Amino acid sequence: MPSKTYIDEFGDDLVEVPYRHIRNARQTSQKKEPRPVKRAVPDVRELPTSTARQNGDGLAEIELTYTPSRHERGWILDSLSDFYDQEWFSDILRQIKGGKEASVYLCQTKTALQAPLLAAKVYRPRRFRNLKKDHIYREGRENLDENGNPIRNAGMLHAIRKKTDYGKQLTHTAWIEYEYRTLQILHAAGADVPAPYTRGNNAILMGYIGDEDQAAPTLHEVHLSQVEARRLYTQALHNVELMLDHQLIHGDLSAFNILYWQGEITLIDFPQAIHPEQNVNAYWIFERDLMRLYEFFASYGIRGNPKRLAADLWKKHGYRIEHLVDPAYLDADRQEDHRYWKQISEGNH
Repeated sequence: MPSKTYIDEFGDDLVEVPYRHIRNARQTSQKKEPRPVKRAVPDVRELPTSTARQNGDGLAEIELTYTPSRHERGWILDSLSDFYDQEWFSDILRQIKGGKEASVYLCQTKTALQAPLLAAKVYRPRRFRNLKKDHIYREGRENLDENGNPIRNAGMLHAIRKKTDYGKQLTHTAWIEYEYRTLQILHAAGADVPAPYTRGNNAILMGYIGDEDQAAPTLHEVHLSQVEARRLYTQALHNVELMLDHQLIHGDLSAFNILYWQGEITLIDFPQAIHPEQNVNAYWIFERDLMRLYEFFASYGIRGNPKRLAADLWKKHGYRIEHLVDPAYLDADRQEDHRYWKQISEGNH
């Protein structure tokens, strides 16, 4: 039986990578030696459980290597002080990334963690966040409390529905918890994602990709050879299918949400991940992910049919394609979304 490849028209010099090879790779991925830039999730039992440092110096009292602005300092203290007290880290070295929804900081870890560095993703205070149409991605998702458990309390659910201040805070917490749980699922499955360490107080601590001098750049910031681009495209698609295996769709996959370090990729930013069967437009969000991914790699001469690939993978995993699309799921600020909507409107889908 001939194998079916992710990439259809690369050229004679490309080694064919069959689906069955990708699937078999998952079964052995946990047996491989971990890459040095990706750290295993530490045993939390090794870390102190006390919330007070023995010397009495909290995060607010020490001189950090990183010098934040006055407003940013307050935000950092609110979000990371408990982690410092629990000795997850001893210093904040610098900001890795600033964004509309969250900023990421490089932290020096304590010896019990085994990894010398970690990344602290700190969400912006809810009143300053500007996530577009986040209700679209919450469709069909359970609201999670600060311990990652589904909210069942009628009063809390009422507050969420009424969008009271308390309800908005619950929704904000659920957004963070959902990203953390998604990372846990995918990391345990052997996906190329940062190792999730812990979360709470508006932040997630996770494995750091990079070294002391440089954080891993995103894929769109680097130049690849054609051979490397083909290999990484196949690796990215392996992760896409691995997510489907675990009933997850990234929801915002592109070269901007993939890190590149030492010839390997790491997928990041999962708060908007959705379930294939619990969101009315899950298939079109999935297809959009593959279209954006393909558009980047096509610039390196890769040829394929991302729409056909999306349909094949979707059906392969037992999902039915519903011919629905809501323009609210597309971002008016993205050219690729404009092109996508035009294709649908003109019946070229």
